[in-house]
Amino acid sequence: MENRRRYNRREFLSNLSLTMLAGLSIPILSSCSKEEAEDFLQKHFREMTEEEKKQVISKLERRYREKYGKPFQISTKEALPDTLWGYGLELSRCIGCRRCVYACVKENNPSRHDPQLQWIRVLRLKRGNLINLEDSEHYYDPDLVPEKGFVYLPVQCQQCQNPPCVKVCPVHATWQEPDGIVVVDYNWCIGCRYCIAACPYKGRVFNWADPNIPPEEVNPVVHYLGNRPRMKSSVEKCTFCIQRVREGRYPACVEACPTGTRKFGNLLDPRSEIRYIIEHKRVFRLKEDLNTESKFYYFFES
Repeated sequence: MENRRRYNRREFLSNLSLTMLAGLSIPILSSCSKEEAEDFLQKHFREMTEEEKKQVISKLERRYREKYGKPFQISTKEALPDTLWGYGLELSRCIGCRRCVYACVKENNPSRHDPQLQWIRVLRLKRGNLINLEDSEHYYDPDLVPEKGFVYLPVQCQQCQNPPCVKVCPVHATWQEPDGIVVVDYNWCIGCRYCIAACPYKGRVFNWADPNIPPEEVNPVVHYLGNRPRMKSSVEKCTFCIQRVREGRYPACVEACPTGTRKFGNLLDPRSEIRYIIEHKRVFRLKEDLNTESKFYYFFES
């Protein structure tokens, strides 16, 4: 049997200039499987008609069912009207237990191991030291938390109102939704990682290999722009659990926190808890000097 080279969309794009010069773009595309060719030719999500979206969702649900052995429900629900999501985190309450991390992994289908990916980093800082997002430890493993002499700083995508990651994407695979959530079209991402370099919060991660999710652990209730299974060479990040918040539920990390550290709500609603926090607590945002207009507010109890 002929052993043909299989190409994915990112490999095709990375070699496109060379193959066009050699007049070989059609042979390379013809060497793809039907599934790979369909993925390559798929439109950008925002350019699809409703009928095209239905066809893509049906294809993906069938593919995931075959791979993981369970039925999937893939939503494309749009942003709620008059909504701009914001997040609050009370640092004086965080005990560093990382239950938010585990809840996020369970909910959002990142690769479990080889490689292991996480959207939330809980940084362990020595009390009195300056915040260091780049070098602070987040793979600590003490017998008990909180530890004497340490404080904890959870960090994830800050859902910036002025997101630098969006500006640098050469193919517009990432953008900001009307409710403020920055999303990624995984099928359109070419894996250049410019967005990772542009993010000052280390809020994005890259799939260096095919994601590894045991079938018994996969969450089949997903959103197309959120927690659906990803693929090799795609970038992913926190979406405030878009599959949950657009159904009127809290993000998984908010529900999992045992100390009430995490708060979430609509910044446009003057009666929301997040608005009360911003107006009545001592709030700050990470790296405010960069003018990213983060919608993630840290605060201390007054």
